[in-house]
Amino acid sequence: MNAVPTKRNELWRYSDLQAVAAVWPLPAPEHIIVPAGGEFSRAIVQDAADNEVAIQTIDLVIGKDARAVFDILNYGGSFGRIAIRAVLHENAHFRLNTVQLGRARQTLEIVCTIIHAELGATSRQTVRTVLTDKATGTYLGKIQVMKAAQKTDASQSSKALLLSRLATVNTKPELEIHADDVKCAHGATVGELDKNALFYLQTRGLDEAEAKSLLTRAFVMSVIDDVQDSVVRDNMIAHTDMWLDKVAL
Repeated sequence: MNAVPTKRNELWRYSDLQAVAAVWPLPAPEHIIVPAGGEFSRAIVQDAADNEVAIQTIDLVIGKDARAVFDILNYGGSFGRIAIRAVLHENAHFRLNTVQLGRARQTLEIVCTIIHAELGATSRQTVRTVLTDKATGTYLGKIQVMKAAQKTDASQSSKALLLSRLATVNTKPELEIHADDVKCAHGATVGELDKNALFYLQTRGLDEAEAKSLLTRAFVMSVIDDVQDSVVRDNMIAHTDMWLDKVAL
């Protein structure tokens, strides 16, 4: 793509295009090949400064019987976007666990396209987004199952928590299936903090801000707890706690 994208391009429909134009043209995508039988894991903490634009694009090929795992915390910059395109070969496995934390007027995006190209591959996408102030958070997740990719097992789960009535979430899990023997599922929910849970915590001695912080932390920890590397997990927890300290709940 040579020209700056427009809203007519679905993958950029909700982006801050003014921010994108300021850093255009973008660097070439990072290309990653996981060889047959191999294992690959990547942890990304996107914590750019408040006035920066952070865009990262990854093209991934996962070979036969190989595995790839991404654990992502996306919360920095005025515009923070991470896009992954993965092609899965026979019996390959891909997992994406993502937390997005938006505040002020940030725009944060996760864009993930998974192509099941061959038999028996599995993929799991789990995204949790928390937004406050006038932040915008987007998850565009597409699973494409080719005709040869029988026995595909794929799922997407996107849940967003809005801490402000002025925040905006865009979530679009999408399935495109050309095979007839597959198991594919997707779901998306958007909500606010549970008022009954807030009331309960306050009856136990927490003030309103403490109760909101505890419930918000629990919402994202459902993903962070799945990070296998303890060093990476502790780092993501520390960044989450720093973000919670910055926002007015």
